[in-house]
Amino acid sequence: MAELDTLDIVVLAAILLGTVAYFTKGKFWGITKDPYASSFANANGAKAGKTRNIVEKLDESGKNCIIFYGSQTGTAEDYASRLAKEGKSRFGLETMVADLEDYDYDNLDEIPSDKIVMFVLATYGEGEPTDNAVDFYEFIYNDDVSFSSGNEPPLGNLNYVAFGLGNNTYEHYNSMVRNVDKALQKLGASRIGQAGEGDDGAGTMEEDFLAWKDPMWKALQEKMGLEEREAVYEPVFGIVERDGFTKDSPEVYLGEPNKMHLDGSPKGPFNAHNPYIAPIAKSYELFSVKDRNCLHMEVDISGSNLTYQTGDHIAVWPTNPGAEVDRFMNVLDLTHKRDDVISVKALEPTAKVPFPTPTTYDAIVRYHMEICAPVSRQFLATLAAFAPDEEAKAEMTKLGGDKDYFHSKVNIYHFNIARVLETVGKGKKWSNVPFSALIEGITKLQPRYYSISSSSLEQPKMISITAVVEQQYLPGREDPFRGVATNYLLALKEKQNGEPNPAPFGQTYEIMGPRNKYTGIHVPVHVRHSNFKLPSDPTKPIIMIGPGTGVAPFRGFIRERKRQAEHGEEVGKSILFFGCRKESEDFMYADEWKEAKAVLGDKLEIVTAFSRDGPKKVYVQHRLKEKAKEVNELLEKKAYFYVCGDAANMAREVNTVLGQILAEQRGIPETKGEEIVKNMRAANQYQEDVWS
Repeated sequence: MAELDTLDIVVLAAILLGTVAYFTKGKFWGITKDPYASSFANANGAKAGKTRNIVEKLDESGKNCIIFYGSQTGTAEDYASRLAKEGKSRFGLETMVADLEDYDYDNLDEIPSDKIVMFVLATYGEGEPTDNAVDFYEFIYNDDVSFSSGNEPPLGNLNYVAFGLGNNTYEHYNSMVRNVDKALQKLGASRIGQAGEGDDGAGTMEEDFLAWKDPMWKALQEKMGLEEREAVYEPVFGIVERDGFTKDSPEVYLGEPNKMHLDGSPKGPFNAHNPYIAPIAKSYELFSVKDRNCLHMEVDISGSNLTYQTGDHIAVWPTNPGAEVDRFMNVLDLTHKRDDVISVKALEPTAKVPFPTPTTYDAIVRYHMEICAPVSRQFLATLAAFAPDEEAKAEMTKLGGDKDYFHSKVNIYHFNIARVLETVGKGKKWSNVPFSALIEGITKLQPRYYSISSSSLEQPKMISITAVVEQQYLPGREDPFRGVATNYLLALKEKQNGEPNPAPFGQTYEIMGPRNKYTGIHVPVHVRHSNFKLPSDPTKPIIMIGPGTGVAPFRGFIRERKRQAEHGEEVGKSILFFGCRKESEDFMYADEWKEAKAVLGDKLEIVTAFSRDGPKKVYVQHRLKEKAKEVNELLEKKAYFYVCGDAANMAREVNTVLGQILAEQRGIPETKGEEIVKNMRAANQYQEDVWS
């Protein structure tokens, strides 16, 4: 027998490894590392998350209720955590929260019928699953789905509840929860109670969730024989003072998202868990009016492995404004402890600490907590037990239990948690609130997504952002409600343009980042790929509706077609409907449209609607009607139709107007026009990139 040479051994080893990988689905080495690589966290429960087998996980952790979430912005994850806490405190359920992408699904049929499975599922974009739920959705909705035990019906064992997060301004409203619910029932699973649906488009998500969960718990009690007990707060996290460390200790996280950033050597892939600290190449104002700001910002990604396609989104990781950090610290009596070093450990094995430790109170509040967000009344009810006096306790209980009272006192003013505590406590400090309750009850600070306004063909390593700086004047509120990320970007713009200590509207930010690592004007970012894309055939006509900052992706589209034309390619007709208040104040990129027109000629048409320049308000949907004949002719040539901007009003009206145009121009009933629009959507010929 001939001896094996080195190459033979290498080849055989590779075949063996590949075989093992195939039959084990990579379980032996496909474990996701703790994203924070914190040795302290690993020593306190994070290592329990190794198996991808749901049944094994439930058994080894002693759980009888698992809550899966599909989340894009963190809201569904937050609701899942709230359900877990409530199930534990009210009914003594041993609950765990689970990210759908962390598990396999072929043994859902082995979950014992005395265990409860919950699904909290957001719908993303035009009826799509969130990034972390794609594999689950494709598995459960597949006609050939198969499970490990071969039972009949396959999921006759499964008792589940379901809640969906959607937006009624999209055609496929809450399709994720609807489709999953349908698939589970088809497979024989038993739903307990109604499938709930929250509506972000109507601004009722929180109340929809609260209205769904109470009857759901009642149905669950009856079906599973649960006994309710007096709800008691049981911390999910333990807070450990780290006396041997100071905020200057190199092991202490001061806002860095993971260990690579802490060590000063961040590497890709850069994604939703690992941002790229990108230099800002330039930034300037797009409006010529003093009381409103709109930013154009160019972010350099040449030092990273990030790539983007025209039409994608950029995620900006903001920090909280200093004034709100101080307000939070003060009302919760943490100011004197802000630089104290603590570790946070999970008190039960399936909980995940939402940020790396050891760290400081200041770093947690500034970089990791959504402290500026409007507060939920369920959270206020939780905090009532820790009120500084009986009067404050009674008020918090009323706010938490009375929907209308909560709306009149808190919701209409968009008050955050610190402002509510200041008002209710009448200046008293809330010293009794456990910090663990704040970690559990306040959502993790989330990246904000913006439509990229540059062309990847023209600028593959430079991403443009176009963003109005958000401020809402609310009756009865002394100061306007301000957007966290856009005001942070405004401070960065001011710094870049020569202001040594920027404080837009009196708000300061840690622009230099943790340990001054963002020096030279940097911003943490990652890229999210989108289905909002130009036709693959550049000769196809395109119709774009983009008022205000809804013009952002269309700047990218037009610059792309301009570059294609400069390279000698034939391009189709492009017509952009753009609207703003006044031509002299907020006509964004007016000079650029002229430059593009000089190259594209009659292949580019810009149709404007200046709503406050004339006696009557004129919007893009009015201009669309005026151009009905041309729009119909382009659609008959298979033009692609794009809408970007406000979902609740503009996008909905544009959808209606287009149906009317088709009906009038083609001499068909309006219902038939609506059907054509619906078919265009289904064929991806009508695309939306809209927000509430």
